[in-house]
Amino acid sequence: MKAIRRFSVRPVLPEPLRPLNRLARNLRWSWHPETRELFESVDPEGWRESGGDPVRLLGAVPLSRLADLAEDRSFLRRLTAAADDLHDYLTGPRWYQGRVAAEDRAGPTPVESVPTVSSGAPVPSDASVPTVAPGAPVPSVPPAPSGLPTAIAYFSPEFGITAALPQYSGGLGILAGDHLKAASDLGVPLMGVGLLYRHGYFRQSLSRDGWQQEHYPVLDPDELPLTQLCETDGRPVRIPLTLPGGRPLHARVWQAQVGRVPLLLLDSDVEENGHGEREVTDRLYGGGSEHRLLQEMLLGIGGVRALRAYCRLTGHPEPEVFHTNEGHAGFQGLERIRELIADGADFDTAHEAVRAGTVFTTHTPVPAGIDRFDRELVARHFGDDAELPGIEVERILALGMETYPGGEPNLFNMAVMGLRLAQRANGVSTLHGRVSREMFAGLWPGFDPEEVPITSVTNGVHAPTWTAPEVTRLGARQFGHLGDSELWELRRTLRKRLVAEVRQRLYASWRQRGAGTAELGWIDGVLDPDVLTIGFARRVPSYKRLTLMLRDQDRLMELLLHPERPVQIVVAGKAHPADDGGKRLVQELVRFADDPRVRHRLVFLPDYGMGMAQNLYPGCDVWLNNPLRPLEACGTSGMKAALNGCLNLSVLDGWWDEWYEPDFGWAIPTADGDAIDETRRDDLEAAALYDLLEQRVAPRFYDRGLDGLPGRWIAMVRRTLTTLGPKVLAGRMVREYVERLYAPAARSHRALTLESAAELAVWKTRIRAAWPDVAVDHVEAHLTPPAPGGAAELGSTLSLRVRMRLGALDPADVEVQAVAGRVDDTDHITDATHVPLKPTAGPDLEGSRLYEAPLALNRTGPFGYTIRVLPTHPLLSHPAEPGLIAIPSETTSEAAGVLMR
Repeated sequence: MKAIRRFSVRPVLPEPLRPLNRLARNLRWSWHPETRELFESVDPEGWRESGGDPVRLLGAVPLSRLADLAEDRSFLRRLTAAADDLHDYLTGPRWYQGRVAAEDRAGPTPVESVPTVSSGAPVPSDASVPTVAPGAPVPSVPPAPSGLPTAIAYFSPEFGITAALPQYSGGLGILAGDHLKAASDLGVPLMGVGLLYRHGYFRQSLSRDGWQQEHYPVLDPDELPLTQLCETDGRPVRIPLTLPGGRPLHARVWQAQVGRVPLLLLDSDVEENGHGEREVTDRLYGGGSEHRLLQEMLLGIGGVRALRAYCRLTGHPEPEVFHTNEGHAGFQGLERIRELIADGADFDTAHEAVRAGTVFTTHTPVPAGIDRFDRELVARHFGDDAELPGIEVERILALGMETYPGGEPNLFNMAVMGLRLAQRANGVSTLHGRVSREMFAGLWPGFDPEEVPITSVTNGVHAPTWTAPEVTRLGARQFGHLGDSELWELRRTLRKRLVAEVRQRLYASWRQRGAGTAELGWIDGVLDPDVLTIGFARRVPSYKRLTLMLRDQDRLMELLLHPERPVQIVVAGKAHPADDGGKRLVQELVRFADDPRVRHRLVFLPDYGMGMAQNLYPGCDVWLNNPLRPLEACGTSGMKAALNGCLNLSVLDGWWDEWYEPDFGWAIPTADGDAIDETRRDDLEAAALYDLLEQRVAPRFYDRGLDGLPGRWIAMVRRTLTTLGPKVLAGRMVREYVERLYAPAARSHRALTLESAAELAVWKTRIRAAWPDVAVDHVEAHLTPPAPGGAAELGSTLSLRVRMRLGALDPADVEVQAVAGRVDDTDHITDATHVPLKPTAGPDLEGSRLYEAPLALNRTGPFGYTIRVLPTHPLLSHPAEPGLIAIPSETTSEAAGVLMR
C-alpha cells in the first residue's frame, strides 16, 4: 500500500559519535576528502548506495554498526581530528580577516568608482594563506573595517553545492556554488539566498529511440543536509508575501551551511498556502511566465525578509552589500527600497541608497537568455492590493521597462531592472564584459559602448571540488618536478577510472531504455584507457552546438576508428524540458552513438550532474567546446578540466578567448561575420575542428619518444596544471569581487547616508530637468605654435575654446571634456584620452560660458577630437551613471573634426 504521508526519522547517534552530525550538516564535506573518507569508513557499501551523501548514510547505518564505531578507538581518533579540523576551519583567521586587519591599519579608504574594463593584471593562486597570526581569535561579528563590508548577501536562483543537494540546472548554479565555497575558504562574510525546489531541476533518461525523458523526484527537506530556521520559541519562521487579490504566500526558510557561509533557501510548500501557492517552488525553471514571476518575487522580496529574520535570530551582521547573480533576484532591490520608505524616505532617496550597495552580475550575452515579462503581468502583481505598499506601480515598471532604442517598450526586463538598481555591474569574462556593454548600451544613450559602466570579473572554479584527489595530493608546486612517466601514469589512472564509470552508467542507461542483459555484452568493450579521450558535457541550447561534431559523419567515423590514432568521445548534457529543438539535438547525437560501428568509441551519458562531472573532467585528455562565438558568456567546464591536466580544444569564446595559449590547448577557428549564413558557418567550423583533431591533436597524443611517452603532450599537460590552473580558480574570482566590487560598494553604502542619498536624488532630479538646455554652441581650435599651412605636427598644442550654454545649471554641476585620440576610417575615436576644460568667465548677456584647455598632440597619424559635457557629483560611481551627455550638434560652429592624417 502507498503511504499517504512521508517523513524521515533521524537516527540518535551514540554520544561519542555525535560530532558526525555536525560534520554531515556542514557541506564542507563535499570538498574535503578526509571528511568524505571518514564517512565512507562508517559503511562503505552504504556510502556507495547513498551516492556519497552523509545525511542519507547516517539515516541507514544499522544501530549495531554505530555501537561498534562508538567503541572503535581508531575511528574515534579520526572523528575527533575531523571535528577539530572543521572547528579550526570555521573559526580561524583566513585571507579576508587579514585584509580587514590591513585595511584598519591603513585607515579609511575613499569612495572610488569601478573601472569599466578588466585590468588584466596577474592574479594570485587559490591558496588562502592567513595574514594574521595563526590561532588568533576571529570575532563572531567582525568590526566595521575601513573599506571591506561586514557582510555580503549573494542572491541566485540556483546553487550547485553538491549532488546531495540538487538545486541547480547548469553553469549558473555551479558557479554560484563555487562562489560560496571559495568565499568560505577565504573567510569572506558571504550569505547565500535562494529557493528550495521540491523537485529540483529534473532527472534525465532516454527512450529506446533516444528521446529525452524528464523525471521529477520529490525531495524531502528532512532527508537533505538542511536545518529549518526557527524562532526562539521553536516555531518555524514564516516569510509572508501578498499576491494579487490579497492572496497570501508564505514560505519557510531552510538553512544549508556551506563551510563558513550560511545559505538560506525559501520553500513555499507549507500548509498555510493554497495549492497554487504551494507549487511556486515546485521545480527549477518550470512553469509559465506567471510562475516564474512568482518565483522571482519570492526569491528577491522574500529573500530579503529571510535575511532580516536570520540576522535577527542569530546576531549575524546585516548585509552592507547585496550581490544579484543574474536578473532573477532583482526584486530584492525593490524590497530594500520599500523598507527605507517605511522608515520615512521618499522613493528617489531610497533608490539612491539601495543602488550604492548593490552589485549586479549578468551571465548572458543574448537578450533571449534574460527573463522578460509582459508589462500588465508585472503591474497586476504590484498593484494596490499586492506587494510593496508605498511604491507606486509606475515607479516599479519604470525600473524594468525597455524604454530605450532597440528595446521592446511593453516588456519588463529583469536584467534591465538589475542594472538600474545597482551602482556596479559586471559580466563574467573580458569578452562577455565587452558584449554586455554593447548589449546594454541603450541604457546609457550617447556613450560609446566601451564607456558603459559594466566591468568584468572572469569566472573561476573551486579547485577542491573539481580536482581529482590524486591531483590534489600532488599539488601545483610538484607538477613542475614530477617526472614525465609519473605524470603520464597519473593521466592514465584518471582515464581508466572514467572508462570504468562510463561502462557502468552506459549499462544502467541501456537497461532504462528497455535493453535486456543478453544484448549488452558489447558494453564491456566500450572505450579504451589508452585511447585519446575527448569530453563534451554541458546544457544543450542550440548555440552550444552539441551536434557540430556530427556535421560530416563519415569524417567523424574515420577519426573514431583510425587504425593508429583513434579518438573516443564522452558526451553528456540536458536539454530544457520545453526545448524540443534541444531534445532533437540530443536524439541525433544518441542515434549516432547507438551505431554498432562506433558505439565503443562515442557514448552519450544521460542525467549529467555534479556526480558524473567530478569523474568526467579528470578522465578526459581533451575538453571540447564549440559554441557560436560570442554567445558563451564564460563557460567554466573547460576550467574544471584544466585543473586536472586536461587540454582545451575550444572556440575563442568566454574565458578561453582571454587565456588561450598554445601551451594549454588549441583554438578552433571561427567564421565570424554578418555576411555568412549559419549553415555555412557550421560547415566551416566543423571542418576546422576535424582538421585540428586529425592533424594536430591526435598526432601529438600518439607521438611517442624512445621512452614510449608523448613528451610534447606531457609538456602541455604540465603547463596547463602549473600556469593555467592558478588563473581559473574561484578564489581568484572571489578576491576580485571583494577588491573591485564589494569593497567599493561597501564604501559607497556607508558614504550614502539617507541625508546624502536625498541630496544626490534631488541633484539628479534637477540635472535631468535642466539637461535639455545644455548645449555646445561653438568650438574653436588654434595650433600653438602656428605651423606653416596650418599642418599639425607632433609635439604641438591645440588650444581649445568652447562656448556653451548651461541653462539653469552651475559650472560645478558639469564637467566639460575634450575627448581625443586616434580615429578610424569612420572618424570614430579610439584609445581616447579625456582632457577637462576649465571655465574662464561667467555667463555673458546671452547666458553662454567660455571653457578653455590645451590639448597636446602627442601621437602621429589620424587624430581627432570632440567635446562633450557630463554631469558631475562627488557621490557618482561613474561619469555615465546619470545616463546624460551633451555633444556638439551638426550645426555647431567649427564642430570638432579630424585634424591630422
